[in-house]
Amino acid sequence: MLIDSLYQHSTRPLAITPIVNTQLASLYWRERDPKQSTSFSFTRFLVPSLMGYQGWAIFMDCDMLCRGDISELWDLCDDQYALLCVQHEHVPNETVKFLGEVQSPYPKKNWSSLMLFNCSRCTALTPEYVNSASGLELHRFHWLTGDHEVGSLPNRWNHLVDVQPPPQASAEDGGPILLHWTLGGPWFREQRTMGGALAAEWFGARDDALRLWD
Repeated sequence: MLIDSLYQHSTRPLAITPIVNTQLASLYWRERDPKQSTSFSFTRFLVPSLMGYQGWAIFMDCDMLCRGDISELWDLCDDQYALLCVQHEHVPNETVKFLGEVQSPYPKKNWSSLMLFNCSRCTALTPEYVNSASGLELHRFHWLTGDHEVGSLPNRWNHLVDVQPPPQASAEDGGPILLHWTLGGPWFREQRTMGGALAAEWFGARDDALRLWD
């Protein structure tokens, strides 16, 4: 759904590459961490390496829906930073999230769920480092020289569904462009209503995508 929604709204050609662990055998060999809730918890930090440490790249979690033009996000790339992200202040109240996965609180939580990498300034993210560093070192950006290297994106580029207040405006009117079901989304039977009206929007986008394939 995310990939289709990106294509549907983009005004520029897109090159989208899913990160699949079985295709990264020469770059990723660490054992699964007990606190790791997704297969891409750590592999996301291989993006600069996959890019040859050149140019810019966007990483985003797959539990999102795009409701606007992703090229507007690309226009926010800023060479004074090594990385840009939405800098949430997310302190979870729950201890469990989707499918019984443990909810782990830590500073900068969800910052790494949507990242604009300035790849030439992320050379510390070697495969060796990504395979050996702790989760906190990776997700809290300890591989940078300091927080001054992290630029801030507007909240509309990573709206946390059922964590932040429901949006009061559409994407066209300045509301969220990327909806992020970080607690689990309506594609799970047990969470079909997660987000209320936003869940209905997800199902509407799904139905539109299915009609395109008919």
